[in-house]
This record gives sequence, C-alpha cells and structure tokens, in this order.
Amino acid sequence: MTSKLIIATRESRLALWQANHVKALLEMQGHEVSLLGMTTLGDQILDQPLSKVGGKGLFIKELEVALEDGSAHLAVHSLKDVPMELPDGFALACVLEREDPRDAWVSPHHESLESLPAGAVVGTSSLRRTVLIQALRPDLKIEPLRGNLDTRLRKLDEGQYAGIVLASAGLKRLGLKERIRHAFSLDAMIPAAGQGAIGIEICANRPDLAHILSRLNHLPTAVRVYAERGVSRTMGGSCSMPLAAHATLEMGTLSIHAAWGDPHLKTTALIHAQEQCTLDVSAPDALLQASALGERVAQQLITQGAIAF
Repeated sequence: MTSKLIIATRESRLALWQANHVKALLEMQGHEVSLLGMTTLGDQILDQPLSKVGGKGLFIKELEVALEDGSAHLAVHSLKDVPMELPDGFALACVLEREDPRDAWVSPHHESLESLPAGAVVGTSSLRRTVLIQALRPDLKIEPLRGNLDTRLRKLDEGQYAGIVLASAGLKRLGLKERIRHAFSLDAMIPAAGQGAIGIEICANRPDLAHILSRLNHLPTAVRVYAERGVSRTMGGSCSMPLAAHATLEMGTLSIHAAWGDPHLKTTALIHAQEQCTLDVSAPDALLQASALGERVAQQLITQGAIAF
C-alpha cells in the first residue's frame, strides 16, 4: 500500500542531502514522499558556541513541533545532533547505515595538524574536538567556528583559520572528499557519539510509521551508536560536552572507546575508558545490551575523575 509521507528537515545543504537520501529509500518501497524544509534556532544563532546556548538539541526542536502538530510524519537528523534523551512523546525509529565516522583535517596550506606552526589558529566550536586537539597540540590556538558546512569552508578559505576539523561523513556526502587533507585515526580523534549516522525521529504513538521505517534500520550501526549514546547519556545527556565515544562491531564483539577532557585546562591529560562484550545483533535485547556497555564505560570515566552533568 502506498502512503504519503512528509519529512521535516533543516534547510542546510547537508541536511537536505540526508533528507533526500531517506526520501529515495522510502520511494523505493512505494511511498509518496515530500520534504518540509525548516530553519531551526540552532541555524539562527551563529555568534555563540552551542555549549552556551542550549546544545545541539537546538537543531531539532522546530522539527519536533512539526511532528507533533502533524505538519510532518518523520524528521531526519544527523544522529550526533540528537539529544541522548528525547522529549516525551518522541522516539528514534531507526538508524541508517553509517558513513565514515572519522574527523577530517581540512586546510588549504597545511597537510596535517602536526605540520602546523606553534600558535596557529584552528577552527572548531566542538568541546570534544577542542579537548582532543589540545591533547595532540596544546601549543595551538583554537577559535570558535559556527555555521553550516559551506559557511565553515568559506571562513577557512577567507584565511580566518590555518585549518578546521569537520566530520568526514558530511564532506563525502556532499561530494567534497577532495577537501579532506587528512583523516584522523579513530584513536587520535575519537568521534562524537553517533557521528556519521543518520537517525529518523517520529512521534512515539505512530507504530505504523515505526513499522515502515524498521526496514531502513541497520542493526550493526544501531548497536554501535546505542553503545556510544549510552556513554553520553550516563555522562549527562549533553551533545555539547567534552566527550568522545566510538564503538566497533567485529566478529560478534562490540567494543567501545571513550575519552573525556577539561577544555579549560590545556595541560590536563584526557581520561580514557574502554570495554567490550559479546553481542548478537539479532537478539531482542541487543540495543539494551549495547546501551548498558556504554553506561559501564561512562562509569569508568567518572571513577577516574571525569565530570558528569
């Protein structure tokens, strides 16, 4: 049976790419799909770091209003922008197969972070990236960088920064792979929880939509990001804290590596935690097991001195 579905999405080029990607997948199932483009508060506030104005949840609130009032049926998000605890009445219906989760070094003149001269300016507004860069190069100057992907690249090309750090996934999805001078290793620059994955949100009282979207769910990606989000949720649920978490799934073993740092103390070493468990992704409680693994890793961080909020 064909159904008519409306996708709520931000209007940035990357957000529209993601929404159109989901649209195409649903149309292949026989559904009629249209997009509802929206400007969120997070898109409007560009002069302050997200950590000071409410976190990345600012990118989804207007989309949730559209779901609630029936203007749209589903909202497509970069999963790393989705708060660890959704408001009552909303649910994460599925997680699509993940793109490259690594961070990318982008610079017109410097091939890597290591090649920068002391005091060079690096752009990022992510507290996670700030503490990881400080751990690698405490002699660099880190300046705020806000705006959509195209805006960030324009600011770099205007000479405001020696280099910037972006998600590889976004650059690849928009055909900008050539801008990546260097992809950081997953150990040197541990990604944010959910980085590279697309999540689809719906109203929790729509089992019909949940059934439709279940066909798009990629279980290996889902268990990995649920483990990562378990770390973040236990640490306080904020997308804008100095926390990194990345999980891998190989031969039935789910492993996770997390790190926390204090952005105000450049000389303070990062706190790391790692753990793994055997996991069958087809098990009914696979996502619960993955979340529990993340929670245990978060407790390790806290025991070592990481500050939860």
